[in-house]
Amino acid sequence: MHIYIDADGCPVVEQTIRIARQQGIPCTIICDSAHLFRDDYADTITVSTGADSADFRLVNLLQPGDLVITQDYGLAAMCLARQAYAMHQDGGQYTPDNMDGLLAARHTARCIRRQGGRLRGAPKRTPAQNQAFCRALEAWIHKMQTT
Repeated sequence: MHIYIDADGCPVVEQTIRIARQQGIPCTIICDSAHLFRDDYADTITVSTGADSADFRLVNLLQPGDLVITQDYGLAAMCLARQAYAMHQDGGQYTPDNMDGLLAARHTARCIRRQGGRLRGAPKRTPAQNQAFCRALEAWIHKMQTT
């Protein structure tokens, strides 16, 4: 098992690395050159800035059973296709059962924006959301280690 972090815009990079370190699970941060991440435990892979360049690099590294932390529904769908797992930054699991609805919602939002519409952004992240993510990640790791 390996944990990959889609770090561009991810608010739980530090929490993920801390938990991976505590559990002895290898961890890799993937980001584009517009972001800078350094950690003494996690490997960092920096790719050229470009549409989905970090996503494609990450997907090419995946092995079945790996976990990806991402808020990108498209990346999550590619991870599932590679028989890896994907978790949202709020701790929710991406699954084949919820992926179609998430991708449809993303498409609808994109259509609204293309037509000049505006969508409300996410509210400011709270410490409770970070705690919920940590609990979900720890529970997922425990489940994977006992199955």
